[in-house]
Amino acid sequence: MKKLSLLILVALAAAGVATAQIRSGLNSALGADVLGAHNGYGRGCVMCHAPHSGSLGNGVATSGDPQNGMYALWGQDLTPLYGQTFNFSGDGTARYPVTLPTMATYSNGTQNSGTGITSAHDANTVVLFCLSCHDGVLTNVSMMQGQTVETLPVVGGTAPTLLAKAHPSGGAPYSNDHPVGGYAIVGCASGGTVPTGYTVPNSPYSWDCTGGGTTPISWGSSSAMNTFVTTNYPASFWNGSNGKLASFGSIVTAVTCTTCHDQHSMTRYSNSTGSYNTMFFINGEYTPTTGGNSVAQFCRNCHGGESNEMHGLMSVPTT
Repeated sequence: MKKLSLLILVALAAAGVATAQIRSGLNSALGADVLGAHNGYGRGCVMCHAPHSGSLGNGVATSGDPQNGMYALWGQDLTPLYGQTFNFSGDGTARYPVTLPTMATYSNGTQNSGTGITSAHDANTVVLFCLSCHDGVLTNVSMMQGQTVETLPVVGGTAPTLLAKAHPSGGAPYSNDHPVGGYAIVGCASGGTVPTGYTVPNSPYSWDCTGGGTTPISWGSSSAMNTFVTTNYPASFWNGSNGKLASFGSIVTAVTCTTCHDQHSMTRYSNSTGSYNTMFFINGEYTPTTGGNSVAQFCRNCHGGESNEMHGLMSVPTT
């Protein structure tokens, strides 16, 4: 009996080591492709998209979504999220509500009700698509483990990837997540037109640019923002087609998920100035190291008031 018990223990230990090795191998494989974690243990693009039959083609049962897979060949079930309102906030208040599209109804090929989806690139639809995997409470988490594949640099450990499950005790889901949506606008020091009754929360802390809210952002060649973009942080997402800001109705300088993240590239970011190392799908050079500042520089894309340049330090490049 003792020998049998010992054999069982040895077998279990070996299985544990094998599982750990497999897991380690999977993690290594995830980082080998620019898709990184979104390579989905080798499933690749079909983890999110389905070439045939939408979410049904990905083996996800749906409850009659008439737009199943119609946009971006989306292969996840969107029905639990349609019409949901989430309040994103970093200060404990519900100042940044996002209401997702409601499910459309059709008869004879004509949409009768519901906002539905009109484009895969609509900013609200982007949030809907992202949360169909990353909500983690209303949605099917599929093959996700709930933690980042990448280890947090400097401090170690991992970060949660199922956002609604990671809300603070006693707080609402997304009350500890960066705001997105039509109220999460990027403004300049001069402010900008915003939804009625709403004040730009970061106006005193913004760049020396013009615009914001309903007006596209621009800056002059002598501005601190221009120095930041062209000299000190060439990996800025402003070195592209008006940055990565989104439109929600009349608001044209809002933040959406893909403002900060490129879901198709975990390890490299490219813009008009070159290609840069990154991680966590960040839209910019993002390599946290002891003594480095690329993480701070990325955040300063929008939070200009906290930049070196707006404090008069005009020659502090990314290091």
